[in-house]
Amino acid sequence: MNISELTISQLRSAYTAGDITPVEALRALAGEIDARDPGIGAYLSYDLDRALVDAQSADLSQPLGGIPILLKDLISAKGHPLSCASKFLENTYTAPYDATVVRKLREAGAIPFGRANMDEFAMGSTNENSAIKLCRNPHDLERVPGGSSGGSAAAVAANLAIASLGSDTGGSIRQPASHCGVVGLKPSYGRVSRYGLAAFASSLDQCGPITKTVADTARLLEVIAGGCDYDSTCISTPVPRYSEEIGKDITGLRIGLPTEYFAEGLDPAIRERIESAMKTMESLGATIIPVSLPHTEYVVAIYYIIATAEASSNLARIDGVRYGRRAEASDLTELYEKSRGEGFGSEVKRRILFGTHVLSSGYYDAYYLRAQKARTLIRQDFESAFSRVDLIAAPVSPTPPVKIGEAEADPLRMYLADIYTISANLTGICALSVPCGTVSVEGKPLPVGLQLLGKPFGEVELLRAAHAYEQARG
Repeated sequence: MNISELTISQLRSAYTAGDITPVEALRALAGEIDARDPGIGAYLSYDLDRALVDAQSADLSQPLGGIPILLKDLISAKGHPLSCASKFLENTYTAPYDATVVRKLREAGAIPFGRANMDEFAMGSTNENSAIKLCRNPHDLERVPGGSSGGSAAAVAANLAIASLGSDTGGSIRQPASHCGVVGLKPSYGRVSRYGLAAFASSLDQCGPITKTVADTARLLEVIAGGCDYDSTCISTPVPRYSEEIGKDITGLRIGLPTEYFAEGLDPAIRERIESAMKTMESLGATIIPVSLPHTEYVVAIYYIIATAEASSNLARIDGVRYGRRAEASDLTELYEKSRGEGFGSEVKRRILFGTHVLSSGYYDAYYLRAQKARTLIRQDFESAFSRVDLIAAPVSPTPPVKIGEAEADPLRMYLADIYTISANLTGICALSVPCGTVSVEGKPLPVGLQLLGKPFGEVELLRAAHAYEQARG
C-alpha cells in the first residue's frame, strides 16, 4: 500500500482497520517528500519530529483523526515558520498562534504537516513569484503549477500530501487545482474564518481545501467552516453536513453557461472539455441554460484596482520594524526604504505601487471608488443569472499551464489568465474546480478543470454537482 496515494477517506479506513498508524503514515509521507519533492518544489519545509508527537496521541475517533494536512505558507500554525514565500519573512517570523482553520483542524484530530510553496504574499498565478524556490507542475516539470497556491496543489497532485489548505483571492485555489488535476474549493466569503491568514486583499481572501476527491473537499470544509469570534466577516450560520449531502441525485439541477466565457481567447481544446462535461451533466439529469454576465469584460480591471489597493494597505505593516528582515540604516526613513526595497520581490512591489497610486489623493475617486461601484454591477450580473439557474459552469483558465518563464516576461498575460475566476471573489460566491479531462500540449496530457460557481453559501449544491460529475467520469 502506497500511503501517500491515499485520500482522506482511504487513510481513515486504513487507520480503523489497523493496517497502519498515524506515525507510520507520517514517516512514509516524509520519505516520499524527501525522495521526490526536490524535483517539484511543493514544500518549503516540514517538521517531522513535531508532527510525530501529535501523531502518537492522535484520536482516531475524530473526523480527521491522524490525517496530515499541508498548509499554504500564509496560514498561521503556532510554532511553525510563516514566510509567505518571501525573503522578507524567511527565517525571521514564527507564528505565535493558530489560525482559526488550524485550530479547527486540530480539534478534529488532524495534524498540520508542512508549509506549501506559493507566490510571494499570494501575488501571482504561476507560483513563479515565490522568492524562496521554484515550484513545478508534477504533470510536466517544464510548466507552472498555477498560483498562488501552487505548492498546495502540486503536492496533492504528486501524492506528496494527503490534502492541503490554500487561499483564494482571485482564483488562487481553483487555478492551480485545474492545472494540477485536483479538486479545489473557494468557499463563500464569510463561510471560513480569515483569522490567522496573512492578508492580501481582505474583501476577497478566502481559505479553502485542495484535495484528491470532492468527498475529501466536503469533509475538510465541514471541519474548517463556521463562525469565529476573531473575524467579524465570518458568518455564524450552522455548517451543513457536506459529506452526507454529496451523494444525492442532481436531477432537475439548472446549470447556467455564460455566453461571455466562451468567446475569443478560450483554448479550443479546453472549450471542448467543458462542453463534454456539460453533456455528462445532462446525462445525470441536469438542464443546461445559456446565461449572460454582461460586465465580464471589466472584471480584470476592477479586480486589479481593488486587490492592489487592499494589498498596499495590508502590506504596510511589513516594514522591517515589527515584521520582517530589518536592513541596516541610519534613520527611520532609510530603514523603511531599504527593508522594503530589499525584502519584497518585483511582483509584490509592482502591486503595492499600483495600489498606492489608486488610493492616492486625486486618484481615489477616479479608480478605487469607481471600481467598487463597478463591482456592484458584477454582483448584479450574478444575482440575475442565479435567479434562473442553480449553478454556473465555466472554464477555470483560458489556457493550459504555461511553460516556466513565459508569464514572467508578460505580467499582463498572467493577470488576464484570471478572467474566469476573479468574479467569484468580487461577488463573494462559492466556486470549485474539479478535473474534467486533459488536453494534449506538445505531446503531453495536461489536466483541465471544470469550474462550478454557486450562490452565496450554496456549497451543498456545488459539492453535490461536482461529486456527481466526478463519479460519472469515474
